[in-house]
Amino acid sequence: MVAIRAPKSHRAKRELLKHAPKLYSKKNENIRPFESGGETSLEFFSLKTDCSLIIYGSHSKKRPNNLVLGRTYDHHIYDLVEVGVENYKSIESYVYDKKLAPKLGSKPFFAFIGEHFESVEELKHLKEMLLDLFRGEVVENLNLSGVDRVFVCTAISPTTVYLMHCALRLKRSGTSIPRMELVEVGPSMDLVVRRHRYPAESLKKEAMKTADHAKKMKNVMKDPVQGKLGKVYIPDQQIAKMALSNDIKGLKRERREAKKNKEHSKKQKINVE
Repeated sequence: MVAIRAPKSHRAKRELLKHAPKLYSKKNENIRPFESGGETSLEFFSLKTDCSLIIYGSHSKKRPNNLVLGRTYDHHIYDLVEVGVENYKSIESYVYDKKLAPKLGSKPFFAFIGEHFESVEELKHLKEMLLDLFRGEVVENLNLSGVDRVFVCTAISPTTVYLMHCALRLKRSGTSIPRMELVEVGPSMDLVVRRHRYPAESLKKEAMKTADHAKKMKNVMKDPVQGKLGKVYIPDQQIAKMALSNDIKGLKRERREAKKNKEHSKKQKINVE
């Protein structure tokens, strides 16, 4: 993930980006993600760092505490979501038992509350962006002891989402499934949706392409020594019921031999006489 900030930035935005994996804090006045040609610098940073996710932070009178979340495909801007950060509370402002603090490398849950995430296109787009932003390594199984936090996203209105970071406290429930309690550990904020840029249909179609799965061949196996092996199933043959014709090669050969022997015996009789 590439995090870029403009020369002017608010404290709330700096708090959000201070732990970013790669932060470009030089002068970036020419970055205008939603204007024609203004995304060139973002595509350059994506190519330079080989990152598909971009966060651009800025602050202005017209759009205070501004965050732009973006995804790229083939190092070209795929889509963008612009949100404003309001009512921000940092991690340091929360008081809780430090034993509940999420551990490094743990996998978070995401809970989306509110019907607007299904009915409002802008919030559906933001939901996809957040899930991609926090997506980690895909695994088949999870250890319950390693699942210790959850991000709760509540749709307050069609344009506002309350994002809250909570720790999971597991308690006994008398069954194999523990009872879970949420403890707010921060940070928390309101994300106000501002502008969107959806992917072009041609680019979306190209990005959604998947490789065709090879068809599985039946009755075929591979052996490291013998190579490719196959099984052929032949039904039981009822030889007693098969109609045999006189045109069989074996019978023709017998007739030829019998005729030859008969002619040979005739010659012998003539010679004796």
